[in-house]
Amino acid sequence: MPLPRTTMPEDLETLIAGGESLDVEFKGESSRPLSDDDLVEAVVCLANRRGTGRGWLLVGVEDDGFVSGARPRHEGGSTDLNRVRALIANRTRPSLTVHAELRSVNEEDVLVVEVPASADPVGTATGRYLRRVVGGDGRPACHPYHFHEMQSRRADSRLLDYTALTIPEAGWEDLSPIEFDRFRRSIAENPGRGDEALPSLGDLDLAKALGAVETAGDRVVVRVLGLLLFGRQKALVSGVPTHEVAFQRLSQNDVEANDFFRWPVLRVMEELETRFRSHNREREIFVGMTRVGIPDYPARAYREGVANALVHRDYTRLGAVHVQWHDDRLQISSPGSFPEGVHLDNLLVTDPRPRNPLLADAFKRAGIVERTGRGIDAIFEAQLRAGRSIPSYDRSTAAGVTLVLPGGPANLGFVRLRVEEERTGGPLDHRQLLLLHHLGLQARITEAEAARIIQLDEGSARRSLHALVEKGLVTAGGPRAKRSYQLSDEARERFGDDPVQGPHPLTISQREFRVEVYALSKGRVTRREVAELCGIGPAQATRLLARMVDEGLLRRHGRSRGTWYESARPNVEHLKGWAPHMLKAAQRE
Repeated sequence: MPLPRTTMPEDLETLIAGGESLDVEFKGESSRPLSDDDLVEAVVCLANRRGTGRGWLLVGVEDDGFVSGARPRHEGGSTDLNRVRALIANRTRPSLTVHAELRSVNEEDVLVVEVPASADPVGTATGRYLRRVVGGDGRPACHPYHFHEMQSRRADSRLLDYTALTIPEAGWEDLSPIEFDRFRRSIAENPGRGDEALPSLGDLDLAKALGAVETAGDRVVVRVLGLLLFGRQKALVSGVPTHEVAFQRLSQNDVEANDFFRWPVLRVMEELETRFRSHNREREIFVGMTRVGIPDYPARAYREGVANALVHRDYTRLGAVHVQWHDDRLQISSPGSFPEGVHLDNLLVTDPRPRNPLLADAFKRAGIVERTGRGIDAIFEAQLRAGRSIPSYDRSTAAGVTLVLPGGPANLGFVRLRVEEERTGGPLDHRQLLLLHHLGLQARITEAEAARIIQLDEGSARRSLHALVEKGLVTAGGPRAKRSYQLSDEARERFGDDPVQGPHPLTISQREFRVEVYALSKGRVTRREVAELCGIGPAQATRLLARMVDEGLLRRHGRSRGTWYESARPNVEHLKGWAPHMLKAAQRE
């Protein structure tokens, strides 16, 4: 890929001013010339970085960004770019094709080498492998690229399924008949979710159907998947030493449970679900004649979260999958970053990208997880349907993925609204639930904000919002280009106060109502009193009062700090349609 013609010297200066990063490497030559070996190793390091964009090696730029200039690399005081490209191609395995140019910055030559990121590991011809990472000091650096890290990277890129690797020292005798029966029982206990053709197969045929083993003549070769699903404990610990799961019950500074398991994954799932049921409390509310259970944590969200942690963890890394039950949250973490292409902004919409495809398929065929690949949005939907705050993956890092299910009191008003609406208007999908949840926490949203919330385009967000408008739960206002949406007054009243987040922001009409009732009861109202009454800032209070004056609801008196307002309608006849408890609340203020 040639260097874009738009990369003129001033653009290069901007690149240099940005400093070194995972995509940009400086190599100064003020103290000594950069050898061919050092040049090739720097290129290899950049090629083995994460990402798919272009990387840049800038020779002649010091670590602090000072342009000292690149020294001529060839005879006659010149640098032959064709020879630079040939050098890199000949000394890398697999051979790398790069683009190189000389650019002038501050009257000094800079050798610019464009290095594409490689999905496969790249080394030098002498067998040296380096990768570009952020070091312990927070700065980008070149570190040795170990074999298990290469496997992890290939798994992230879906070029390698670690669970498909064979274990030469493992044999058929290392698999337990009990675990085969457990797999069949899982299908029976999850009717309609698993592969119902599997229970009738014998153990060997079942293992072969799942890809857990392969046969070589009369010999059965066991894969990592075979040990994870069916392995006896001793063989599993020996063959997959990184597999471990912890359940911890933490209450403030006390550790009430701290147990570690190195069992086959279906047995671990059963144990974790048993512990979940023993700790998870549930209260009941009645919506009309319908009994609705409100658990501390939705079982579906927990099950999908634990299954995802086991299926998507990086089995090349040491470290356990941790299930931690805190007083205010349930936290599930697993070693390994998000698979390549998955990040916080597309979790709900990205195509399924299992790091271990064979294991993911086995969980689906056992009926443990959704066969549609809807695991994460199922977690969000279950949490929202129970009146809980949305799940969070914000604590995830390059070393591990962490799911947090917030606990605490549920928003029962939200649950009642959902149940009542679904009784008459059909189910609300996870996108509509997400939008309602956010509208309950903020006064209004635009279509662009809604698109970010549901992680789709504005057209999809508009359709979800319009569906809520048709149900009478949301109202739209403003010109087409600046249209915004808020909960309808009826939906806002049905929402109630969220005991976790505190009172929901008031709608415009509710603010006007409060201000007018206060002005009627007290005879006057000031900007400071409006701000306190509605829980808004001084600037918002000023705009609200100006709007009410324009609408003929208030009359303004005085100027500057002495300004006060009175009701323009000296009776309460027009307020009779409002809910009595709202009128009393405003009068109390």
